[in-house]
Amino acid sequence: MSMEKLLAPKTVAIVGASEKEGFGGDTCRNVLSYADTDNVYFVNPKRDEVFGKKCYRSMADIPVAIDLAVLCTPQKTIEPLLREAAAKGAGGAVVYASGYSEVGTPEGVRAEESLKALCAELDISLMGPNCAGFINYIDRVVGFAFISDERDRTGSVGFVSQSGQLCLSFMDNPSMRFSYSISSGNSSVVTMEDYLEYLIEDDNTKVVGLYLEGVTQPAKFAKALRKAAEIRKPVVVLKAGRSEKGSRVAASHTGSLSGADVIYDAIFRKFGVIRVNDAEELLATTQLFATLPVLPERTGFASINLSGGETGICADSGEMAGIEFPDFEERTLDRLRELLPSYASPANPLDTTATISYDADVYASVLQTVMDDPNIGLVVVGYTLLHEIADPCIHYMAKGIEQVVNNGRSKPMVMLPFFENSRNPEYLDKLNALGVPVLPPPAYGFAALRHLMDFIRYSPDENTLELAIPSGNGGEGERRTLSEYESAAILREYGVRTPEGSVVDSADAAAETAETLGYPVVMKIASADIAHKSDIGGVALNIRDAAGAREAFGRIMENARTNAPGAVVDGVYVQKMLTPGTEVIIGVNNDPQFGPAVLVGLGGIFVEIFRDTSLRPAPFDAGEARRMLERLKAFPLFNGYRGQAELDVDALAEAVANVARLASERRDEIAELDVNPVFVYEKGAGICAADALVVLKK
Repeated sequence: MSMEKLLAPKTVAIVGASEKEGFGGDTCRNVLSYADTDNVYFVNPKRDEVFGKKCYRSMADIPVAIDLAVLCTPQKTIEPLLREAAAKGAGGAVVYASGYSEVGTPEGVRAEESLKALCAELDISLMGPNCAGFINYIDRVVGFAFISDERDRTGSVGFVSQSGQLCLSFMDNPSMRFSYSISSGNSSVVTMEDYLEYLIEDDNTKVVGLYLEGVTQPAKFAKALRKAAEIRKPVVVLKAGRSEKGSRVAASHTGSLSGADVIYDAIFRKFGVIRVNDAEELLATTQLFATLPVLPERTGFASINLSGGETGICADSGEMAGIEFPDFEERTLDRLRELLPSYASPANPLDTTATISYDADVYASVLQTVMDDPNIGLVVVGYTLLHEIADPCIHYMAKGIEQVVNNGRSKPMVMLPFFENSRNPEYLDKLNALGVPVLPPPAYGFAALRHLMDFIRYSPDENTLELAIPSGNGGEGERRTLSEYESAAILREYGVRTPEGSVVDSADAAAETAETLGYPVVMKIASADIAHKSDIGGVALNIRDAAGAREAFGRIMENARTNAPGAVVDGVYVQKMLTPGTEVIIGVNNDPQFGPAVLVGLGGIFVEIFRDTSLRPAPFDAGEARRMLERLKAFPLFNGYRGQAELDVDALAEAVANVARLASERRDEIAELDVNPVFVYEKGAGICAADALVVLKK
């Protein structure tokens, strides 16, 4: 399968070329507006020419070999035309036609399976079906069916969308500049993962933007994200399906698997992928990364504004977004006092007053002074760039910005407006040429800057860039629950400490085991069929002598017979009773697509009350496990908060990593694992898993 023949072909046939409105006519209009037309051939058996360009009766009549066939024709014509295209050497095809799996009918599904089989037979890389096509702005190749304003959009954002309309909306935005704009549709042959991999490896693409409805090839998806992390190429994703209804819409739209949304969040964090909340945030963030000539070297930002009101907005909005505004060093403050009017009060965020905005040299000096502060990595210039310029200060500000850029000591800059007005195209282009993106107003602008901060902080070397993807069909069949004793044995095999104990089948054996372990002991019903032992009277705590052990054995067995008569009972599990500690939960859920993810958080009843948990896909090491713990709101409790004893965080991190290793190595066996509570003791005293439950796939 050739991605080059699909996305960077040397010769293109537009089949169904027309002058009418619709796929054929609009594709031809786009070709004549944007493409290098010397190697584009129009095909229509009923036309001699289209828009004055020669039209061939069939692809067979074209005098040269064809790399790409863009099929603007109905579904019933597609397969014969693909055979004709393959006979002319085509290795790529774009199919706009709908009526395939997206309609959800058996006929549509069969039609798409037939299409896939034919493309495999012919070795054709097919975009679609049910797509809007693509534009390769670098090589001036067009196979796109939607019309937009004619202008130069060439840039460095590689954009892939499983929605054609979203593609068009991005193209309509005056700030966006693309290397590729791809509407992938059903992605039945060439998948979203293939496009992602291609753009990550493409030298002309600086940042990848992705509207994602689902993943069909998780291993290839993970491989592409790993490559992006390793080469530090930003991938910005708008993932549909956060809500239950959104998940259903995504699945019905493209037939993609939406997966569990929390798993996507965890995967994106692992690989340093930037997840945004809506299309505006996707646009702002991709534009930011594409326009900045270099990324900031540190995460401390400075904000420079012309008024106190704007400065206050930046301070508040920035803090809500998690932006760091470090204090200026004293020498920076001294220099700013020299440059600014006497009534200005230097601080970060900075209110320069409007006076300096009418003097390009002074404005440049203020910018440079702020940039020279070692705590600052990026400067946010607060200014609303109106479409119609009345106040001339932007002329001087732009000259000042240009001076700073040209002096060679510049740090990254952005312009942040405070209202969403139409931007002046002359200054928008001028600032973009200087590497200064004009962001949306604060809510979106600071959200994009927070994504930039997080990307700078991310280190691929601190992350295990793998997923433990199951090798089977996802294990959606029957489940088998292990007893606590069996579950604890598996944990011990992987280095997770559990209480000493054994299963007994008589009252005398219970007393003998208790004597051997040493009092006090805890006794629990041993049955894989009884998950909630306390609910049926199957637990006895703090047993302190042999008589108590005998009595507890009889009581527990009788409660099991009465309250769980259908359960298979192995006996009673007698354990050394643990000293209570801080309760933590460690859990595993094995996602059918992406494999096991490990959860950690406050345990016992607190996991349901506070829902303060951190999730990470396996595998990972103890260092990553510790960072999971640090993400918890409750983490200060582990560090000796307000005079309390410091807990053994290292031992807990090691246990979480061991569970991740267990889940990874047994990805095809284990469906779920629940270790709750894990008692965490004071630093140096370790941890102990008080209760455990393993559910097997088969």
